[in-house]
Amino acid sequence: MHVQPEIKRYSYRLAATMTVYVVTLIGVNLWFRAAPPSGALAYLAAVLPALPIAGVFVVIGRLMVELRDEYIRAQFVRQSLIATAVTLSITTGWGFLEGFGLAPHVAGYYAATIWFVVFGVIATSNALLTWRACRAAR
Repeated sequence: MHVQPEIKRYSYRLAATMTVYVVTLIGVNLWFRAAPPSGALAYLAAVLPALPIAGVFVVIGRLMVELRDEYIRAQFVRQSLIATAVTLSITTGWGFLEGFGLAPHVAGYYAATIWFVVFGVIATSNALLTWRACRAAR
């Protein structure tokens, strides 16, 4: 099966960015456990793992710009918009529950986790539906 060059670049960029994330997250956790930094350095260290996550969104944006197949680009944009809408709906609803004392506090970084999970479920569903349609057309 032929893989488009922009999908290959996306895969390499995503793998590199997630590798940086894992290394940074582990490193910062070990640092805070062994000899916690203080002051401004503590704040800088605490947000370091967020930078590669922001990088993932840049990687996704670059793919959207680089995709030559308009149908695949439209699917990708649609999946991203749905993932964003679901994530914002869940986090807003949870925020109201939390605000009224009906739910415990959940760390904000879980919003990215929700987005990635929803995006993955939608992408997988689309792939299965496309595969099924192609198979039925034969």
